[in-house]
Amino acid sequence: MDSIDREIYQAAIKGDRDAFEMIIRASSRTLFAIAYGVLQDRAEAEDVVQDAFVKAWKSRWRVREPEKFPAWLATIARHRARDVARSRRTAPLGGELDHALDPSIANQHEQERASDVNGRVHAALAALPEAHRVAVTLRYIDALDYATIERTLGLTNGALRGILGRALQTMRRRLQPALASLD
Repeated sequence: MDSIDREIYQAAIKGDRDAFEMIIRASSRTLFAIAYGVLQDRAEAEDVVQDAFVKAWKSRWRVREPEKFPAWLATIARHRARDVARSRRTAPLGGELDHALDPSIANQHEQERASDVNGRVHAALAALPEAHRVAVTLRYIDALDYATIERTLGLTNGALRGILGRALQTMRRRLQPALASLD
């Protein structure tokens, strides 16, 4: 963390609204990825991010070390997402990824097969433990670098690499039959 980031976090902790707004702009996408990784629902994840920022603003004085502010903020979002997930029954994943399908696929059979594989990938991701799902979402969907994910989740490099490795291995194992059918 460079000195500018440290100063921004320190100012936000002391109540500087402009500094806090800068933090919101810089971390919204990451917090959304964390919440989405837990909830697998865009609208709920957006609500969780907003709730996390409100809670962070109200309790910002609790952060004693400015360099821990990003991890603290991520923890608030993760805990709020867990609360939302607990308050509802775990529903099967909807058609979130279906929207990403190319509508120009002419062949209905190809479209159905792509949708099936897409659903299997989504289901494999949803079946991962929460920490694995969040890490995979941040790294491969949100395309964050390792250092940012480590700071956000409060992990060491080795721990993050271990989580990602186990998550990808589990997904490969679950998706092997679906991928074999594409050949």
